[in-house]
Parts: sequence; structure tokens; C-alpha cells
Amino acid sequence: MTPSRPKRPKDRPWLMRTYAGHSTAEASNELYRRNLAKGQTGLSVAFDLPTQTGYDPDHVLARGEVGRVGVPVAHLGDMRALLRDIPLERMNTSMTINATAMWLLALYQVVAEEQGADLTALTGTTQNDIVKEYLSRGTHVFPPGPSLRLTTDMIAYTVAHIPRWNPINICSYHLQEAGATPVQEISYALATATAVLDAVFATGQIPPERRDEVVGRISFFVNAGVRFIEEMCKMRAFSRLWDRITRERYGIEDPRRRRFRYGVQVNSLGLTEAQPENNVQRIVLEMLAVTLSKDARARAVQLPAWNEALGLPRPWDQQWSLRIQQVLAHESDLLEYDDIFAGSHVIEAEVDALTGRCLAELDRIEDMGGVLAAVESGYLKSRLVASHAERRARIESGEEKIVGVNVHAASEPSPLTADLDTAILTVDPANEAEVVAGLHTWRDDRDEVRATEALTALKKAAAGTANLMPATLECARAGVTTGEWAWALRDVFGEFRAPTGVSAAPLTGTAEAGSPLAAVREKVARTAADLGCGRLRLLVGKPGLDGHSNGAEQIAVRARDAGFEVVYQGIRLTPEQIVAAALAEDVHCVGLSILSGSHGELVPEVLERLRAAGADELPVVVGGIIPGADAAALRAAGVAAVFTPKDFGITEIIGRIVDEIRTANRLDPLEVPA
Repeated sequence: MTPSRPKRPKDRPWLMRTYAGHSTAEASNELYRRNLAKGQTGLSVAFDLPTQTGYDPDHVLARGEVGRVGVPVAHLGDMRALLRDIPLERMNTSMTINATAMWLLALYQVVAEEQGADLTALTGTTQNDIVKEYLSRGTHVFPPGPSLRLTTDMIAYTVAHIPRWNPINICSYHLQEAGATPVQEISYALATATAVLDAVFATGQIPPERRDEVVGRISFFVNAGVRFIEEMCKMRAFSRLWDRITRERYGIEDPRRRRFRYGVQVNSLGLTEAQPENNVQRIVLEMLAVTLSKDARARAVQLPAWNEALGLPRPWDQQWSLRIQQVLAHESDLLEYDDIFAGSHVIEAEVDALTGRCLAELDRIEDMGGVLAAVESGYLKSRLVASHAERRARIESGEEKIVGVNVHAASEPSPLTADLDTAILTVDPANEAEVVAGLHTWRDDRDEVRATEALTALKKAAAGTANLMPATLECARAGVTTGEWAWALRDVFGEFRAPTGVSAAPLTGTAEAGSPLAAVREKVARTAADLGCGRLRLLVGKPGLDGHSNGAEQIAVRARDAGFEVVYQGIRLTPEQIVAAALAEDVHCVGLSILSGSHGELVPEVLERLRAAGADELPVVVGGIIPGADAAALRAAGVAAVFTPKDFGITEIIGRIVDEIRTANRLDPLEVPA
């Protein structure tokens, strides 16, 4: 008789989430309830860019952005619709929101109150990490000082009133997307965490006997790339360092309060447009990095979909990613064992080395005056831009191999992408008008006197030292809108434009004789000579609210290294501002970078404004996540070239931009041997 397999108790699986939301609050609510019915065990709310950056849907900068990369929530009515029939007292909800985190938590709390929920039972997380917004994601609104105040006020409020809520999620995810090495990801995140805790305790709002509660509610949100051994070691180093910091810096004795608590979304940067079916195995390997090691296992996991380099995933695509988690948790024996890497000399050596390098970087940041000083000086941003450029250079040279992109590119036709127009979810542009109309109705129907008084009280609180959460809650109850709340605080705090990191980035590619960069440099120089100008000038523009500036920064840096004079003013510009800069700087080409899906609205407006100014022959090129049909429409509208994630060779892109400049100026094609 075959002996039976021994029965072992299984650990509870991590929270399984799907990052979701689009179009309208009503459509997103339907999506959430469907996902929960499929076995998802927590919510992860994606907000659209106007909501994240404090604009109402009818603001000029919101044009084309409403409901594109998340759900629009402009007021309490939207939050009610978003959470309809979802019992918040029994739900663990993650809200990816930063600059406007206090506002969205207030709306969430008021809806929970309307449901009759016990606030002390609410569980979930608001990301609320503004530092990484200055460095990588770009949805910041206010300067660092006031932003930190919003964060600390919210942490103090939740400890007292919503004690099971995680008021901040220190987010290193976007740091890796922006090029961070494991050392940078760990160090910058931990430096942010200590800056936040120091600031919270300095406010005097936390009694000394409750400090351990604050530390115990700090959570992290990390990234996991395909180098899963390195990533798993990163998580063990993260855990070890956090235990040390909380014990030595803050005197926390309870090991449960010192535990490194984190959720994860695995890497979207590494997902490819070419052979996108390969993304499935990438996602699986990345998930293993944060689940294999029990001593450093994620508390919550959300996985991207295989087609996110193509566009917005469909419900079926998100279901596939959810099922990946469920198969690992329920079919494998992973959760039956203690830590399978304990005692491994290989793992221990790597974790020790990582820990040592991180401590050195943390000391460097501390010597600068802390993480906020390192942000304002541009140090952190320039290091990320440089790291990202180095990675891109390794890919272009073939040193770092990406299957289907720079190696093994030959492929059979894929049934997954046979019809690219149906392989992704398309947001109906008509939704924006519907949302704007609903906003106007909301404003018309509310108690205007109460709303005005609430905003006046908010400004008064912001100008003083009172905790801003009570005034924010009254704004939510009074029917104030997202844009009104943010503009009231802008009036007091001002706005902030973060350093781009481009000017301080070092040379990003070799330019030895015969190299691709040297060849493009020669094309740039000869074209400038043919046009009789000192240097070719390229404007790199980020129209709309898309804060993903990594690609734009890499183009700007490589164009600079190729001999261009580059005009790059950072993120969040209107088409009018971009055209004005192009004319004022007398550029030879305009390059637009958009990843939010608003290209269909914003690029034609840039073209129209150039024509109106008599600059219709100025070539415009566009880069981003742009479906094939949209790319064809942009070219038909007058765009000279469209670049998507499959165009991974940045030096080649710069060369093609030179070609478009020559074509626009009726110069003969120029072939320079590489």
C-alpha cells in the first residue's frame, strides 16, 4: 500500500486583489462586485488622474483623462456609487491615492458611516506616500512640507479613530518602475518611512504610550521584478532593516509592531508589447519572489495582466491574473511549510550584502538632511534617472536579454493578439461627458452655503496648525468636490513642480567611433549644419495629467547625449503651454509622451494649435501605450511617427526623430554608417 501523504496545516493565504477601476463609479462598482464573486479577497481601487491630482472632471487639465486609468471620484455621490452593496465593515480596501489621500479617506469614512459601519472595524490602506510622487509617479500637488503635514495629520487621526486602518503605504513600487536598483528601492523607501514617523511624532499629536501603534500601522507597497532570487533577498533585507530601525530608532519592543508589513504589485515595467504572452510567465516568476519566503511573505498581492503593455486589461485578463494567485495558494503546497530558505548560505550572503549597501545609502541620505532634502536637491531623482538609463543601455546592447524583444524575436502568430482592437478594454470617450454632467448636477443640488462654509473652515485650518481631517470630513459631508477641496489647499499651500533629474543625469550610452550613438550624433550635427542652426532643438512634452515621466526623461537624456538642445519642462502641461514653448524655443521637433490613454484628445489639439500658429510643418512625434488603431488615426491626423513599448531602442528613436526633421525641412535622407 502506498503511504498516504502527511497532512500539514496550511497558512492563511495573502489577500488577493485586482487593481481596478475605470470609466465611471457605477461601472467600477459592477467590476468590483464581479471580481469579489470570483474569489478576490480585497479591493484595490484605481483612481483616475484628475482624482489623484485634485482636479474636477470639468477642469481643462482633466480633458481626455476622466476615467482613463482609474475611476473618477469627484464627490460623495461618486463614492457612494463606487461602494454600493459592498459592506465596508467586512472589506479590506486598498486605495492607491497620495496627494488627495486625506480627501478620499474622508469620503470613504462618510460612506461607511452611512452604511452603519463601526469605524474601529474598518480595514484597508491609503497609499499616502507623497515622496515617491516627486520621484517617480508624478501625481503630487503641494510642496513637500504641506504634503507631509497632510500625511501626518491623517496618520494621527486614523490611530485615534480608525485604528485598524493603514494610513500610509510607503511605496517603493514606482521607484523600481523609475529605474531603482534593489539598494535604491529599499533605501529610499525606508528613508521615507523614517521621515514620516519623525514628522508624526514631532507634531505632538501622538501620546508616547501609543507610538508603537503608529509604527505598527506603517505598511509598505513594493515591486517585484523577474530576477526573483534577487527580489526575494530584497524582501528579506527590507524586513531585517525595518526591524532594526523600529527597534533602535523608535524603541519598539514588541516584535509584532516591528514586523515589515507589505503588499505588492509585481513589475509592469518589464511587461512587453512584443510577444505579450511571455508576460504570463514573467508575472508568475515575479509573484514567487514575494510568496516563496515565509519569513518575508507579502500580506497582499495584486498582479498585472498579460496585456498591460498594449492597453487597459479586460475583466477576463484580470481574472487570469487572479487565478494565477489562486492556483499557487490553493493547489500547491507552498503554504504548508516554514521558511524554505532559512539557513541557506547563498541567500544569507546576498541579504547581508544588500543590507550593508542599504545602510550606507541611508547614511548618505541622512547626511543630506533626510529624504525631503534629498528630493528637493534633486539627488534622488537624478540617481533614479541614471539607474534607469543604465538599464535601458544594457537592454539596447543586448547585455540584458528580454525574450521576444532583443532576443528570440521570431514568433508564430499569436491568437491572443490576432485582433488587437479587441485584445484590450477601450474606455468610451462619451463617459467623460456623462461624468461632467453628473458633476454639474451635484453642484446644482447641494447646499451651497454649507459647502462654502466648509471650504472656508478648511482654509482657516490649513493656515493654522489644527489637524486637517475634521475640516476635510465636513467638506465631504457638505458636498464639496475633489477639485474644490484641492484648490482650497492650493490657495494656502501653493503648488510644486518636482525636479526632472534630466540635467544632472550622466552620459547614458557609449559614443565610441562606430557605435550607434556616435552615428546618431553625426546625423544630428550634419542636420544642424544643413539647416544653418547651431544645434537641433527638441521639445519633450507631457500633456495632460500623466505623471509617468520615465520614458520622457530617457528620451530627453539620450537626445541631449546625441547633441540635441532639449527643452523639457516636466509633467502636467496643457497643449496650449506645449505649443507656446515650442514656438518660443523655436524647436525643430515636438515629442509628446502619453501613457494614460488621453492621446486621442490631447495630441490632435497640439496639432491644431500648431497649425493655427502657422507652424503646421513642425514635425510632431508621439510615444506611449497606444493601440494600433489609435496610432493609425494619429498618423492620419498629421503625427510624423508613433513609438510604442516595442520600440525599445532609444538611440534608434532619436535617429528616427532626426529623419523626421530632415523630411519636414525637405532635406535629402541622410545615411550615416553605424
